[in-house]
Amino acid sequence: MDKVHPYANLTPDKVLAAVEGMGFETDARIFALNSYENRVYLVGLHDAPSVVVKFYRPARWSNEQILEEHAFAHELAALEIPIIAPLTFSDRGSLVQFEEFQLAIFPQFIGRPPELDNLDNLAVMGRFVGRIHAVGATNNFLHRAELSIERFGVESRVYLLENNFIPIALVNAYETLTQDLIRVIQQRLEEHGDLTTLRIHGDCHPGNVLWKDGTPNFVDFDDTMTGPAIQDIWMMLSGDRNERQAQLLELVDGYNEFYDFPVRELQLIESMRTLRLMHYSAWLARRWEDPAFPLSFPWFNTERYWAEHILELREQFAALDEPALQLPWA
Repeated sequence: MDKVHPYANLTPDKVLAAVEGMGFETDARIFALNSYENRVYLVGLHDAPSVVVKFYRPARWSNEQILEEHAFAHELAALEIPIIAPLTFSDRGSLVQFEEFQLAIFPQFIGRPPELDNLDNLAVMGRFVGRIHAVGATNNFLHRAELSIERFGVESRVYLLENNFIPIALVNAYETLTQDLIRVIQQRLEEHGDLTTLRIHGDCHPGNVLWKDGTPNFVDFDDTMTGPAIQDIWMMLSGDRNERQAQLLELVDGYNEFYDFPVRELQLIESMRTLRLMHYSAWLARRWEDPAFPLSFPWFNTERYWAEHILELREQFAALDEPALQLPWA
């Protein structure tokens, strides 16, 4: 018998019941938002702005890990850093158990994607990421995950190989290439020496930023973790080397107004990018039994996908030997 995925039980009636159980009067409007790891819905209310309810993926995070996520978001919001933090209920806190699901409710926020081809916007982004990191450095996570080669690289590689996701004709190429990549990244980190880590957003790509009135508003701290500051910087860089160099200068200019940019971590950008690519493929594989994933990612787990993934990793292997981006004053 096929295993029923937990989200199969999350019917519209259950979504409404969960929100109404928190004291809201819904008007039965439900709109599924773009989220795959969790299930997230915009729910309409009578005579009040809509709310966003996030049903956390069962068994992914512990209560302690989610509460640390919420606490960090509330800490930032209390300092007037534009974070969309979960609502807190006097009798139940910010994390609610509803049947088999953990959930949180957020205020609706309407913004647009940031236009990061505008260098002035990048300077603004840098200021706010710098503010987040200045706060992140004042304390430590006790329960959240940490960015590491083991978690992002080694475990991803092992999962894909042991669960036979790589086509037989490509196994040898994937196995040897990823082994070499992990070895080189380990060398880069050893050459870097002691790595300063702090509480970071962890998934700070433009899709997790809503721009409004000249300000970036950060959402989805689901992947907040302990890691190096550069992890929240490099995902905002795109284009060829000259374009990324110009973007970096603007980001750092704003960032340095609130926190000292870790110049030496520029050498780690391509290592971090490589680990993210490996982790992303394994994330898709780990979620492949969720019916939403084959529907949303029909191109995944085909021979063409894995051939292109290996080609992308080979390009990253070459990128690891390229000179790091530079700051003229460093």
